[in-house]
Amino acid sequence: MTDWETAPAVTETPDIKLFGKWSTDDVQINDISLQDYIAVKEKYAKYLPHSAGRYAAKRFRKAQCPIVERLTNSMMMHGRNNGKKLMTVRIVKHAFEIIHLLTGENPLQVLVNAIINSGPREDSTRIGRAGTVRRQAVDVSPLRRVNQAIWLLCTGAREAAFRNIKTIAECLADELINAAKVGKIPEFSTHNSQKFPSFLLPHLFPIFPCFFPIFS
Repeated sequence: MTDWETAPAVTETPDIKLFGKWSTDDVQINDISLQDYIAVKEKYAKYLPHSAGRYAAKRFRKAQCPIVERLTNSMMMHGRNNGKKLMTVRIVKHAFEIIHLLTGENPLQVLVNAIINSGPREDSTRIGRAGTVRRQAVDVSPLRRVNQAIWLLCTGAREAAFRNIKTIAECLADELINAAKVGKIPEFSTHNSQKFPSFLLPHLFPIFPCFFPIFS
């Protein structure tokens, strides 16, 4: 008999679960425009959100960073929290446990839904040179939507936990749960992503303002 016939059968690779608990197999990204920018499925699955990857070395490479690790990194703002990644990993782990206890859902799915709902679809940019500057309404790119959503979620959790008896993990869990629900009273992230600048209204309807009495 040859060696390959007597060799033991190779066992299948076990599913990679975040923190040993949360699987990425059933996570759905319902917004087709963000599917390439929310790294949560098969090849991005990790046991811990601490890959030590060089995602800032090249432009757009951060889109390949696992989405939970991006949340963890964003929790390390501001200066006094820089570098405390083990602390933020623990915070995210506790927040995911709280999310599962309160909703019974996969926390990864809740995070994905929160990011989809929190990213702004429209923004403004400055048009013109010095002295004659006006604001122009523009669409937001998918990567920018994800970046803004993560920043808003973490900022909302950080501000809610300041001078509060609730822990940062509880505040982050509340922010993610409420942002993931469509039609709920907006949290910090969804409220700020849906605000439309009032100074853009004249640029939207410059010709016939009489047809839009609400804005005139």
